[in-house]
Amino acid sequence: MILFHILFWLSVLAIAHSYVLYPLLLKLIVRLKGEIQINTNTQATHQPKLSVLIAAYNESRIIEQKIRSIYKTNYPTHRIEVLIGSDNSSDGTNEILEKLSKEFNNLQFFVFEKRQGKINIINQLEQKASGVLLILTDANVLMQADTLTELVKYFSDERIGLVDTHMQNYGITRHGISFQEKSYISHEVYVKSLESKTFGTMIGPFGGCYAIRKNLYTPVPSNYLVDDFFICMNVLQKDKMAINNTNAIVYEDVSNNLAIEFKRKIRIGTGNFQNLWHFAPLWLNVFQPAGFCFFSHKILRWFGPFFILLAFVSNIFLWPVALHYKIALLLQVIVTFSVIADIFLKKIGFHVVLLRFVTHFYTMNLSLLIGFFKSLKGVKSNVWKPTERLQQ
Repeated sequence: MILFHILFWLSVLAIAHSYVLYPLLLKLIVRLKGEIQINTNTQATHQPKLSVLIAAYNESRIIEQKIRSIYKTNYPTHRIEVLIGSDNSSDGTNEILEKLSKEFNNLQFFVFEKRQGKINIINQLEQKASGVLLILTDANVLMQADTLTELVKYFSDERIGLVDTHMQNYGITRHGISFQEKSYISHEVYVKSLESKTFGTMIGPFGGCYAIRKNLYTPVPSNYLVDDFFICMNVLQKDKMAINNTNAIVYEDVSNNLAIEFKRKIRIGTGNFQNLWHFAPLWLNVFQPAGFCFFSHKILRWFGPFFILLAFVSNIFLWPVALHYKIALLLQVIVTFSVIADIFLKKIGFHVVLLRFVTHFYTMNLSLLIGFFKSLKGVKSNVWKPTERLQQ
């Protein structure tokens, strides 16, 4: 019975640490020792050339709006080049880019006749880039006028290798999972901001838009599914800082369809475990800031489905032992059945916010579980169908 006690409480502690205790600990550290000091420069003397890299596949609904949001910047446009790779698009994306390239003379687009996948396109565009800094951004992520300026200003500090944006979402509705997804993303922004302030070791940017020094860019293996995380971890391995700038705001439509989001999270989960094995030397060193943050923020969360299962199974054996184990098991059963209740209620037109949060949490962990086994089988290609844009 001692083994079941250990398994139950270790599982509960692991889940609680990743989602609750870890952010609280970071917040405490910031209060006790203060934020790390980073030099910033917004003067005209610090305006390095930027290369904005975009891989686009059938983005006709949003690509023109995206390009125009880049050029509506307060950063000097003559210090910007925009390189776009159209990954065998067939929906009119190429025609839109052709038109825009005539309007903006520092916009170049390259047509790839065979689907290659986002990161293979980005790897090739990086070779063509002449900027000191790379802005890696998705076609559906829109910028503010000061987004680029906010990203650039931290690179006056030579310790900084990567700067992430503050992703804000639009398209929130009650009938899907957009509110729950937005809440999760907001929590992630908060945690990454704390990691930045505490150690300068933000564990992975939001891949929609971030900046990196070109000389720190590491080509991503062609079969990797989560490229932004791979790129960021290589920056940390090179003893440079990765931070989140909450003032560098960008906008993205949030996912609302549970089935579509579930498939996306399986892909991300698979890619997460690819990175897990690749960067084992980093997270195994838990007594260093990067390793501690990696282990606390990501590793424990990625293994969340196993902790949930262990807590449930061990609780079954422990329920006769004490009242608190009976209560714990009852709560787990209620929470599990609430997912079924939410699915049923949704079908008849009722949307309960609290139940939808439980559904979101459990589907996220189920996708991680599936992603784990997919990663064990191996991934041959990173070509995938992008998430549907502007979901209703």
